[in-house]
Amino acid sequence: MKTNKKIIPQKKHQIARNAISHNALKVLSRLNEAGYDAYLVGGGVRDLLLGEKPKDFDVATSAKPEEVKRLFRNCRLIGRRFRLAHILYGRDVIEVATFRGPHEGKHSHHAGKNDEGRIVRDNVFGSIEEDAVRRDFTVNALYYDIRDESVIDFTGGMEDIKHKILRMIGDVDTRYREDPVRMLRAVRFAAKLNFQIEKQAHSLIFEMGDLLENIPLARLFDEAIKLFQGGYGLRCFQLIREYQLLELLFPMTEKLIAEQTHSSSAEKAPVLAIIEQALRNTDERIAIGKSVNPAFFLAVLLWQPMLEHKKYFISQLSTPTSTHEMEALFYASREVIARQQAYLSIPKRLSLIIKEIWHMQPQLQHPTRKRALRTLANKRFRAAYDFLLLRHSAGEPELAPLCEWWTEIQTKSFAEQQEMCEQLTVPGQKKRKKRKRNNKQQKSTAAETTSEVS
Repeated sequence: MKTNKKIIPQKKHQIARNAISHNALKVLSRLNEAGYDAYLVGGGVRDLLLGEKPKDFDVATSAKPEEVKRLFRNCRLIGRRFRLAHILYGRDVIEVATFRGPHEGKHSHHAGKNDEGRIVRDNVFGSIEEDAVRRDFTVNALYYDIRDESVIDFTGGMEDIKHKILRMIGDVDTRYREDPVRMLRAVRFAAKLNFQIEKQAHSLIFEMGDLLENIPLARLFDEAIKLFQGGYGLRCFQLIREYQLLELLFPMTEKLIAEQTHSSSAEKAPVLAIIEQALRNTDERIAIGKSVNPAFFLAVLLWQPMLEHKKYFISQLSTPTSTHEMEALFYASREVIARQQAYLSIPKRLSLIIKEIWHMQPQLQHPTRKRALRTLANKRFRAAYDFLLLRHSAGEPELAPLCEWWTEIQTKSFAEQQEMCEQLTVPGQKKRKKRKRNNKQQKSTAAETTSEVS
């Protein structure tokens, strides 16, 4: 692919050197001093040009991975498909990638594609110009040079930023086949940047979405988390539904949304209401710098499918009891998570949290004198409590008194909490009454009282 190299001097763009991570500047300087070309590249440059604060700073260089490792003692090499260097400064990680080159004519142990055209090996190195055309979108193929503070543009990325267009570099069909995850990345960047996806890249997502079925499930999970927990999750969710991709990632959820939407035109589908409210809450938390746990949103996404499985299990019983209700909940939890694992791989540590959040809902809905304090002390109480509040705000008004009770008890001292629990009544039972004492006890008490009075 031919390129049209443009160099934009410092006075014609808005990137300020002091807006770049100090650690990224150190990496760039050391590589330059060692005689290598090194540039800030990708999302960091794009976000700085848009006046945003980048989350990460990535570096592209002419140095090979092993050469980078020799320069930095705090370096580790990762990846087989893409060989990368990570320079570690505490929790801050600067990712350094060697300029990529074309695959044509290269040995199979350096480069390779499978029968569908997907890249399975990509350790072919090249020039900065070859690296630019190997990137996915024009807005991600801009290089910032700290030596003269210029921006180098090979693919028209500066113009696309100006017009808010997300354009794929090269032949769109080929690029999607090389890595189908680029379709999810297109959706994510469109949501994050509020850009329009270029016409062909837009239309081919509908035709080629099925290629995502060939992606490793663990990688799909990572990409799904980026979609929903980047601070623009609600817009991402709306777009992946628009592009018919949710059915490939969470088919049970999408099926239920479709069924509920068609059956009731007056109100929003319950499954859709709780998901959208959860995403609004998540986006707000991220905007103010609060942490989010992916397990919570996954519990939201799969909550209604789990309830449907639970309902089906109970319907098979002739006389359901409260014990059967709990058995159905445990069964449905296992079944739904097991089915979901066939579409993207949820790590076990998260699936356990999801089930704990679900299993605590009956405890929160039916607090008892004996169990309420234990529930309050449970390590998953806060997540389960937040889930209860979410259910209430998303369309379960009957939960209001319970939400108020659990909110109030958290503000009390331990003695006051005990008193609140003592005042609870178990559904179907009368308040505890003092037992009548037998005649012997009554006579004995009467005698003692007479003696004391005398």
